[in-house]
Amino acid sequence: MDPYAKPKERKVGAQRPKIRHLSQSSEPRSRRERQAEKEAVAAERRAIKKAARRCLKQQLLEELEEDD
Repeated sequence: MDPYAKPKERKVGAQRPKIRHLSQSSEPRSRRERQAEKEAVAAERRAIKKAARRCLKQQLLEELEEDD
């Protein structure tokens, strides 16, 4: 008897099904592919932040010119 088993759980211990976090159907990617994808996402985020900073700077300059 497993002390952590639920009341009606029969498949405990060795009979318990193994948990797979990833399905077998997905094709395995190499470390380089995962790293390249990660870097691409990071580059895209940097570009978005850079564009947002430029936009905010432009708005700030326009507001300062209006006040003068």
